[in-house]
Amino acid sequence: MKIHIINGPNLNMLGVREPEIYGTTSFKDFFTELQFQFKDIELSYFQSNIEGELISEIHEAGDNVDGIILNAAAYTHTSIALADAIKILEVPVVEVHISNVYAREDFRKQSFIAPHVLGVISGFGLQSYALAVQSFI
Repeated sequence: MKIHIINGPNLNMLGVREPEIYGTTSFKDFFTELQFQFKDIELSYFQSNIEGELISEIHEAGDNVDGIILNAAAYTHTSIALADAIKILEVPVVEVHISNVYAREDFRKQSFIAPHVLGVISGFGLQSYALAVQSFI
C-alpha cells in the first residue's frame, strides 16, 4: 500500500511554530517515526507553501498511490482550487489537522476540502497523521 502525505503552508516550521499549539517536533522527525510505525506501508511526503504546487502534487499523486493524507493548513479554509483538485481524484483522501480546528478561531471551522474527502481527523497533534494512516488499513 502506498500513502502520500501532502502538507501545506507553514508546516515546514513545525517544532518552531507556535509550539503550544503544534508541539516541538519537526515533521521530518515525526515522519521518520511514522515510517517506523508503519513498516509495511510505503509512505511518502511532500510539503509546499505554494498553493499551485500543492495542486500539482495532488494531481500527480492521485495516479500513483492508494491514498492521500492532506493537511492543507490555512488553505483548508480558503482554497476552492484545492477542493476542486481533490474532487477530480478517484483515490481516497483524508484531511488532517494537528490542532482541534473547532476549538480555535471561527474561520478555521470552515473547510472547503471536507466535503470531498473520506474523512477528517483533527486535534490529536501529530498523531492525527498516524490515525489517518490507520484509516486506510
